[in-house]
Amino acid sequence: MDPELEAFIPLFPRADLTDPVAERGNFAALAAAVPGPDVAHLEIEDVTVPGDPGVPIRVYRPERAQGAIIWLHGGGFVMGDLDTEHPWAARLAEGSGATVISVGYRLAPENPFPAALDDAYAVLTWTAEHARELGVDPERIAVGGHSAGGGLAAATALRARDEQGPPIRFQLLNQPGLDDRQETWSQRNFTDTPWMNRDKVTASWRHYLGAAPATPYAAPARAGDLSGLPPAYVATAELCPNRDEDILYALRLLQSGVPVELHQWAGTFHGSQAILSAEVSQRQITELGLTLRRALAP
Repeated sequence: MDPELEAFIPLFPRADLTDPVAERGNFAALAAAVPGPDVAHLEIEDVTVPGDPGVPIRVYRPERAQGAIIWLHGGGFVMGDLDTEHPWAARLAEGSGATVISVGYRLAPENPFPAALDDAYAVLTWTAEHARELGVDPERIAVGGHSAGGGLAAATALRARDEQGPPIRFQLLNQPGLDDRQETWSQRNFTDTPWMNRDKVTASWRHYLGAAPATPYAAPARAGDLSGLPPAYVATAELCPNRDEDILYALRLLQSGVPVELHQWAGTFHGSQAILSAEVSQRQITELGLTLRRALAP
């Protein structure tokens, strides 16, 4: 493990999703401890996308932004909101020059699949329909997210392809949760890794799926056909249960003719980029912004 990251492990709370409501408070406290980003060059606005129910979003608009990304927070499908994601959405907007539309999707277990996906897709559709008002080129809209949010972004791309929905320019998938089956080597063996481990992943999928069968829109790794999807950037952490399913998904995208950039970050663990003092974390965050900037360039 990267020694700068390893020093912080004793400060991390024990990974547990037995009581999602209690864990939301712990997650919010962790997010509040993250140093605030510089937002001087960003126009930030809270909006509710109409629907039943409406979906809260927070729009981060840099100066002269043209492209946009629908950004979906992590939190195991059960934690996180617009406020916990604020430090990361703002940094992504600043680093990429793109308008970041952070989505406050409904959380499980109160709202199991497909609630979160429906919210993400509603925001994608609304953004495409209101692109000009947002100052966004409708041909330069990406989807992305971290962890559970990365899985939701991949599912949104699948659904948009299948339903001939709004065109998606790019997928920015950071340590995404893609496969409920947990059959890969990393899912079977990473039982005591920091922040995210096998048991926590199992609980996350149980809360998210509820009584519903796992379909490709819930777990994108189950999709039989990945052709025709947008180009993707996939980032993995070496000591993360999701690592192998993410690498396999990237390989399957490549084999389906989809351009992919895959970066496996050595010495890192799931979510460790939140430790901003570590040099590897700074590189991870910078790369997300630069990758999106390049993907949405005219």
